[in-house]
Amino acid sequence: MELTLSTPAILFPTISLLLLAYTNRFISIGNRLRTLHDRYTSNQTKGLLKQISIFKRRIKMIRDLQLVGIGSLFLCVLTMLLIFENYMVAAKSVFTASLVMLLASFTIAAYEIIISTHAMNIQLQDIEQELDEED
Repeated sequence: MELTLSTPAILFPTISLLLLAYTNRFISIGNRLRTLHDRYTSNQTKGLLKQISIFKRRIKMIRDLQLVGIGSLFLCVLTMLLIFENYMVAAKSVFTASLVMLLASFTIAAYEIIISTHAMNIQLQDIEQELDEED
């Protein structure tokens, strides 16, 4: 495989968009967590506590997503520097590490999405319980 300067450069828009998406998720979850915290201080239920716990875990995961994404972008830049200096063996190794970090980011993102459904299901269970009590 031939590795040129344009090869790692192709990942720049992808990684940048991923980091933007991860940041938006972080902001959204942070806002939701603040709302849940306010609700919990006025109405302490186990459902809210479980949701807060899940959101706390998700925030840590999104932090990890961002760090791994930044690491991948950093390695892409390093790959370009190594190519520019004609260290092709090192460039290929670093670029491979960059791709592995990108895959790790996708894996964490998939797991975070799975966890997010648990928080939604908890909220739906609370609503279902209220409906059952009304009947």
